[in-house]
Formats: sequence, C-alpha cells, structure tokens
Amino acid sequence: MPRFAANLSLLFTELPFLDRFAAAADAGFQGVEFLFPYDWPASTLAQKLQQHHLTQVLFNLPPGDWQAGERGIACLPDRVEEFREGVFQALEYADVLDCQRINCLAGIRPGSLPADIAFQTLVENLRFAADLLAAKGRTLTVEAINSKVDMPGFFIDTSVAAMAAIEAAGRENIRIQFDLYHMQIMEGDLCRSLSRLCPHIGHIQFADNPGRHEPGTGEIHFDRVFAHLDTLDYRGWVSAEYRPQQDTETSLGWFRPGTH
Repeated sequence: MPRFAANLSLLFTELPFLDRFAAAADAGFQGVEFLFPYDWPASTLAQKLQQHHLTQVLFNLPPGDWQAGERGIACLPDRVEEFREGVFQALEYADVLDCQRINCLAGIRPGSLPADIAFQTLVENLRFAADLLAAKGRTLTVEAINSKVDMPGFFIDTSVAAMAAIEAAGRENIRIQFDLYHMQIMEGDLCRSLSRLCPHIGHIQFADNPGRHEPGTGEIHFDRVFAHLDTLDYRGWVSAEYRPQQDTETSLGWFRPGTH
C-alpha cells in the first residue's frame, strides 16, 4: 500500500491544531501536511514533528488573503512581488521543517484578466520558485483544483492545464500535485491518468466524491486506485485530505494497520 500522510488542516479538527500532530502519530501516520504553516513559529512546528517522529511532507506557498476568498496569487500579474516574497517565506519554513515539497496554488483568474497573460505570469512565477527550491534540493508542485464545485474560476483546473504550465516553465523540479478528489470531478478515469502522469507526479492527495469525505462515502473505488498505485513507480506520499463525515477516528476505517 502507499505511504499515507494525514492533512492536519482537515483531519483531527476535533483538537486544537498543535495537538493534531500527536493524534496523527497515535493513529499510525508517519507523515503529515497542512495547508499553511505561517500562523505558527517554524520552531514550534518542528518541535511537534520531532516529538512525534513525523515527516512534514508538504505545505502550500502563501495564498494571498485566504479569508477574503483568495486561493493563490501565482497567475496574477499585479501580485508578482508578493508571490516572490512568499516563496522566500515558504523556504524559511521548509528549511526548519525539513520539508521537501512546496505546493503552488495558481489562484482564481479574474474575468478581466486575459488567460494568456495569466498563463505567462504563472509560468514566470513557477520558474522563479522552482529555481530557488532547486538550490535547496526541493520540489515545487502545481495542483489542479476543480472549478466545478470547490473553486469556480480556479486557473489550473485539469491535469492538462497543469502539465501545460509545467512544460512551459521548463524546470526539472516541478511536478504535479495530483488530487484524486479534484481530478475525479474534472476528468475521472483516475487509474489511467495516474499511469500516464506518474513520471510527472510529485504528490498525491485524496478524498471521496461527492462530499469530499473519507473513502467509502462516495463513488471512487479506493481499494482499486491504491492497488493500482502499487503497480506504478510512484514513491511519494499519498495524503488524506478529506473532511470526516463524523469524527476523524471513525473515518479511518480505510487506513489498515501495517500498510503505512
């Protein structure tokens, strides 16, 4: 079975954030991720990781004003300087947390912004971030997020769009962050997509669809998908990024002891 990690922004939310590290370790996870680390001192987070023998597998670049509805700024030409400052901030955290992957959220394209300008802005920002990460031996990922349900207007919403940006950026350390939930909504055909894109995938996340809950609550055949992953040359983490229907502990029936 894959190497599973827990997303602490969505799992174990019954607990204060800093208590979720212990809960994840007690549940059997060896890796964790979360959306953003920037509300806490990096040293505090590192202490939690070390205390509970956890690996920080990924977090996102600063997204702009999340509370105001921004979902990344990488495609916005008037926010390039802010984006670059965010890359430096993320790298400071990655150094302390020993995190090898940082994810870039492309953002929501305003209707007044031409798609070609948004694309070129994104590509230049990816090059900037990837070059800085490469100097540290780290990987930049680009996530395609569904624009049908969760983030209308999100600029990179399919694996085709993600690959187009990655290929245009032309950097060896940029990979796709492949989220099974988002790609089920936008594309389906998950096993074939995983096979085709495997050489370009740097990280995988999952939730069932519809509802974005745990495996077994929707239409995705996770046993089949996870077994298929085992046949591929994918050696990265597979992160549970779902909203439990009840409490987190009850939702972990899919997480078989001894498979992580």
